[in-house]
Amino acid sequence: NYEAGPWEALEAMKEDVTYQDFIRIIESLQAAVEKIPIKDAFDELDTERDYYQAKRRESNERLISKKGMIGKGKRSKEVIDAVVRNGCVYFAAVGGAGAILSKCIKTSEVVAYDDLGTEAIRKLYVEDFPCIVVIDSKGNNLYETAIKEYCNEN
Repeated sequence: NYEAGPWEALEAMKEDVTYQDFIRIIESLQAAVEKIPIKDAFDELDTERDYYQAKRRESNERLISKKGMIGKGKRSKEVIDAVVRNGCVYFAAVGGAGAILSKCIKTSEVVAYDDLGTEAIRKLYVEDFPCIVVIDSKGNNLYETAIKEYCNEN
């Protein structure tokens, strides 16, 4: 009877010989979780998150130090500073046109964060790829300058 709830279902499974290994694993996990104060668990998560953010920043710096990046939105000040520091450019592609743009990609190679699937960082070889330079190697940002120019005209 699994409609009674997860704990009741677990108790019912304990009686079934088929699930004994599974039950031992769950009980071990429950015992381990009960020994960890919740505050310590979150402190460890914060430390782990900080570690991976630092690693991602290092990885991004290496990637930005290549020739450029393609995206479809604004970049943080940290990324813009890295673009300037490394003398590369940030290209913007038109959002929502993924199916059309994908035809321009000739090869794709994952270079970082393979576990993120479609969000992984890739090295692309493209031909006739329609995009514009939004942030140049001096930090000029079209997202900001275009808004100012538009406001001045109206």
